[in-house]
Amino acid sequence: MSKEQVTQEAVLAALSQVDDPDLRRDLVTLNMIQDLKIKDGDVSFTIMLTTPACPMKDKMKNDALAALKAVPGVESVDITMDATVPSDGRTRGLLEVPVRNAIAIASGKGGVGKSTVAVNLAVSLAQSGARVGLLDADIYGPNIPIMMGVEKLPPPKDEKLVPAEAYGVQVMSIGFLVKPGQPLIWRGPMLHSAIRQFLTDVHWDELDYLVIDLPPGTGDAQLSLSQSLPLSGGVIVTLPQQVSLDDARRGLEMFRELNVPLLGIVENMSFLELPDGTKMDIFGSGGGQKLAKATGVPFIGAIPMDPSVREGGDSGKPVVVTHPESPVAKALKAISEELAAKVSVAAMRQDNVVPIEFVK
Repeated sequence: MSKEQVTQEAVLAALSQVDDPDLRRDLVTLNMIQDLKIKDGDVSFTIMLTTPACPMKDKMKNDALAALKAVPGVESVDITMDATVPSDGRTRGLLEVPVRNAIAIASGKGGVGKSTVAVNLAVSLAQSGARVGLLDADIYGPNIPIMMGVEKLPPPKDEKLVPAEAYGVQVMSIGFLVKPGQPLIWRGPMLHSAIRQFLTDVHWDELDYLVIDLPPGTGDAQLSLSQSLPLSGGVIVTLPQQVSLDDARRGLEMFRELNVPLLGIVENMSFLELPDGTKMDIFGSGGGQKLAKATGVPFIGAIPMDPSVREGGDSGKPVVVTHPESPVAKALKAISEELAAKVSVAAMRQDNVVPIEFVK
């Protein structure tokens, strides 16, 4: 008895039953099935994701395997997972090379761990395989070089500054250009000029994501950046305590005033897990979720307290690198995946690939 012939139509019909959980449409309609090859009962293809940091990639792969095993005649299935990050469609004329998505990390006040979150999110995205840049726009308190473990920039190229690189992330900061401990006593126009130069006079490579660490507050730096670089969206970092929430809300409303899409709220230092397994709420509890509910902005994660986070910041070794299996690193990775998914959904909607009614 001859084996049943496997056809391309049968394979695509099966895969059309597999959805991308974030985009909420099937892989065939989204044109995610690439390089389909069928030889006798052997089927191979690539699932082209919209971000290498897709939190649901394992589910999609397993669902595709299950769907094809039900196709008569299929004996083996070989699936390659790849990704092409879509652009948000915004024109960034100051940058000579494409930056597909620009994400600003902000807070209403200092001391909430905003830079720590920015560093670990950028490194986590790079670990997934994305091309990532990290711009330290905190002109008055540039901590990114220390936290990324880099001391100086490479030699200039074509009369432009070349970003440093660490953990697969391109890094640029005013901290590379001033002496350690030297204060920057700048008025608004000087700050505006510096931020524009970070965009025009730096030899950035093509980037899937440019993560921008904003200074705390709602001042000149935030205004200058939004005027110079269209943002895919902003993230607000807060502590659970009420004072931090009040300040975070001001940062949130700043993004709204500047017409920057709000990607979500992150609650840092959410709790401390004690040796006996109980949790101590050092700064209160649930504040980030309350703020999210009150403002209609997604809550995208709570990050526990962990001494290794501080140690990593001081030593230039981010916690997602040194302790990848720790609860805090897993929380940061999950937040980076959630952000990548949200940015992809927005970009696909921009290209009319995902109808508005399908967007969460």
